[in-house]
Amino acid sequence: MTMDNELESKTLTTNYEEPYRPHLHFTPESQWMNDPNGMVYYEGEYHLFYQYHPDGKEWGPMHWGHAVSEDMLQWKHLPIALEPDDLGMIFSGSAVVDWHDSSGFFGGGHGLVAMYTSADGDFQQQSIAYSLDKGRSWIKYEGNPVIPNPVIKDFRDPKVLWHEPSKKWIMVLAAGQEVMFYTSSNLIEWTYASRFGEGTGAHGGVWECPDLFELQVRDTDETKWVLQVDIGEGAIAGGSGGQYFLGEFDGEQFVEDPSAEDVLWVDYGKDFYATQSFSDIPAQDGRRIWLAWMSNWQYANQVPTDPWRSAMSLPREVSLKRTVRGNVKLIQQPIREVNDLIMNTLMDETIKLNKESSVICKQPERPFIMNFKLKSEELKKVTFSLFHSLNDQKEALTIEVDRKEVSVNRKEMKHSQFHADFPAETIAPIESEREWVTLQLIVDRGSVEVFVNDGEQTMTNLVLPKQNQPFSIVGSSENNELEVECKGHILKSVWT
Repeated sequence: MTMDNELESKTLTTNYEEPYRPHLHFTPESQWMNDPNGMVYYEGEYHLFYQYHPDGKEWGPMHWGHAVSEDMLQWKHLPIALEPDDLGMIFSGSAVVDWHDSSGFFGGGHGLVAMYTSADGDFQQQSIAYSLDKGRSWIKYEGNPVIPNPVIKDFRDPKVLWHEPSKKWIMVLAAGQEVMFYTSSNLIEWTYASRFGEGTGAHGGVWECPDLFELQVRDTDETKWVLQVDIGEGAIAGGSGGQYFLGEFDGEQFVEDPSAEDVLWVDYGKDFYATQSFSDIPAQDGRRIWLAWMSNWQYANQVPTDPWRSAMSLPREVSLKRTVRGNVKLIQQPIREVNDLIMNTLMDETIKLNKESSVICKQPERPFIMNFKLKSEELKKVTFSLFHSLNDQKEALTIEVDRKEVSVNRKEMKHSQFHADFPAETIAPIESEREWVTLQLIVDRGSVEVFVNDGEQTMTNLVLPKQNQPFSIVGSSENNELEVECKGHILKSVWT
C-alpha cells in the first residue's frame, strides 16, 4: 500500500483550472490514466479504481489508482491501491463484495475482493487481493495466480459477478478475440466453463474489458443478459471502441439471440472505451450504472493535456427497451445525480431556424446541458455549432442531424491537428420512424457527450477548443422555418 506522502511525492500540483481539465468528469490529479477497474459499491461509497502510471503521462507500468464517491460525480482521491509485484504489472479487473465470506478472508464477515490481471510482458494471469478496511489497504492472496495462463497471449481483464440461480461466482475474461467463462464457489478456485465470440461481433482487434449482467426489458417481464466487449481497433468510429451482445446466460454458457444484428455498438463516438459497470449497487436502487475511459488508443498517449492525461466518461444508467422497430436495444442516459449539479437555466424556449446561421445562445464558460427537440417528419439537414467564434467560425464543433443519422465533426477544430487520427467525423444512425428527434448534449471542458433519442444512441468525443475566448451556440436548417425546442442548464463543477 502506498502511503499518502509517497503518493504526494509523485503528484504534481493542480488547481483543476488547467486548459481542457474537465469539471464534470473524473480525472487523476496528475499523470496517466486509462481503463476503469474494480468498480463496486460498498457501505455508502462508490469505488473507482483505474489503470494508472504514477511516474509519467504515457502508458507505463500499470498500478490501480483509487477514488471514492457518494454520488459518482464528486470524487475523493485515495492513495494507490495495487502496485506491481513479482508477477508483473497490475492490469484491469473488477471488484465484488464477498457478502457471505465464501473466500474465508473475512472471518465470517464480509469485505471487498479484487480480481485483476498480473502481467509480466505478454504473459498474463489472474490474481486476487482483498481488503479488510473498506478498500483503504489491500492484501494480495499468497497463492496468486489463481488462474495461471493456459498458453494464450492476450488473457486478461476479469469481470466477476455472483450468479444467484447457480449459487456460484462467474468470471468472464478476454482471451484473444473471444471471452472465456469460469465458475467458482470461493473466488479462489476457478473452473473453466465455456467460451464465446467466434464468428460473431467485430474482430478488428483484440477483445478487452468484458462485462456481463442481466437487465429487464422495460415495460415487460422479459429479461436479457448483456455481454459488453471492447475491441482494441476496428471500432465503428475508427480505433478502439465497444460492442455488446444480447442473449441468455445459464451460469456456464452465453447464447446470443438468434435475431442478432451484425454488430451492436456501445457508442458511436471516438472516445468511449473499456466500459465497466458498478458491482453490488443495492437492489432497491434498481439501476445498472457504467462508465468508460474517454479516449482512443489511436492517440491516447499524445492528447495535449497537463499535468494529467485522460478522463472518464460520465456515469450512465443502462437499460433495455424495445424500439419502434420492435428490436431490443441498450439505452444509456446520464445518471440522475447530474441534475443535482444544475446551477441555473441557460435557456428554455422554442426557436425557428432557417438556412442562415443564427445564434441560439451564448455558450457558457462552465459545463452545461443542452437539449434540442425537432419534429422528424420530412426533416432535412439541421446543423448545430458549438464553440462557434465570430472571429474564427471554422473552429466550431458541428453536429448535423436529419431523419436517418446524427454526425459530430471536430475536423475543423484547429487544436485537433496534434495527431492524424484525432480529427474525425463520427456518425450514428437514427430510427427514422420516430415522430421526434431529440439530442441531449453534455458539454464539459474537453469533451462533448451526445445522447440521441433519450439514449438510443450515444456519441462521446473529446474536443480541444481555443482557450479564453467567447463562444456561441449557432444553428441553421435546410427546412424552412424549422421549430426547435431548446432547453439548457449551466452546471457547477464537481471539484469546487
